[in-house]
Amino acid sequence: MVARRAAAERNPPKSVPPRALPFAPRLVAWQKKHGRHDLPWQGTRDAYRIWLSEIMLQQTQVSTVIPYYERFLAQFPDVKALAAAPVDRVLELWSGLGYYRRAHHLHEAACAIVARHGGQFPRDAEAIATLPGVGRSTAAAIAAFAFGQRSAILEGNVKRVLARHRGIDGYPGAPKVQAKLWSTAESLLPSEDIGVYTQALMDLGSTVCTRSTPRCGTCPVAADCVALASGRVALLPSPRPVKERPKRAIRVLLMEHAGTVLLEKRPALGLWAGLWSLPELDPAADVARHCSARYAATVVVGDELDPIEHGFTHYQLTMHPQRVTVRTWPLRAEAPGTLWLTREDALAAALPAPIRKLLQGI
Repeated sequence: MVARRAAAERNPPKSVPPRALPFAPRLVAWQKKHGRHDLPWQGTRDAYRIWLSEIMLQQTQVSTVIPYYERFLAQFPDVKALAAAPVDRVLELWSGLGYYRRAHHLHEAACAIVARHGGQFPRDAEAIATLPGVGRSTAAAIAAFAFGQRSAILEGNVKRVLARHRGIDGYPGAPKVQAKLWSTAESLLPSEDIGVYTQALMDLGSTVCTRSTPRCGTCPVAADCVALASGRVALLPSPRPVKERPKRAIRVLLMEHAGTVLLEKRPALGLWAGLWSLPELDPAADVARHCSARYAATVVVGDELDPIEHGFTHYQLTMHPQRVTVRTWPLRAEAPGTLWLTREDALAAALPAPIRKLLQGI
């Protein structure tokens, strides 16, 4: 019996990692030496700047965010400037960053901070989480970085780190799995260095414990990682259950007249809310008849361009671009909610990414 116990201690099962130093101190030490320290939103306690970066970084890579972040700050240096700006200007600066509801929420939250908090950013995670577009994890990150509040985060990279390190099976978006991840995140919080620890979690998931090519050999918490010990790094976290997304098709009209193209303002709610886009209609509709009924214009229907595929979270969209030459336009210069712009001016407007790509290609 004693011999078997000694052998087990010398050669523990692969599913049970060896004992190691506490989780948080190892991450903090790693962050100070190997983490990221030169991002433009680091080295500040300004909650406005931290909030702006956290919203932009939702589902968007750091390299993509940096130029948008810098342009935003140049235009809107504080929350009062953002709240005072027209939402159309906010959308122009956001154009190309995607997930445009974030820009609407950003503006709404700035207005709420000015109206309800006198322009002062709320100081605790619970109050921050009441702002439009700010969830529990984002609020905790802002509170940790700006005010040193001890709060747990659980953004996508952190979910992956915790699922692997603790061997938590299941899709992280499932309620029971998410509850277990939150409980784990809360239990691992250190009593000090909360900002460094929070950044360490984010950096570890972004640069080491990556989705497809994790660098386990450089991970500071590899010694007791359940996924590594049991050979399940590639299996955790479990992927989203496969569900075929419905498909939708629309025709978009590239209406051209005297060196300009026609843009239409999208509705305030729904797909690409508040952005400028090309007119659209059902793929089977008569284009010339539509232009006559909608704009009282006479047109020549030209070539159909290559279709554009664009994926959304809940469905797949196929756009069929159609070139249309406008021969006559009504006496009024523009129909309500429309603009005639040169291609260069159109590209400076707040456009959905696939429409911008289409205009750049013509």
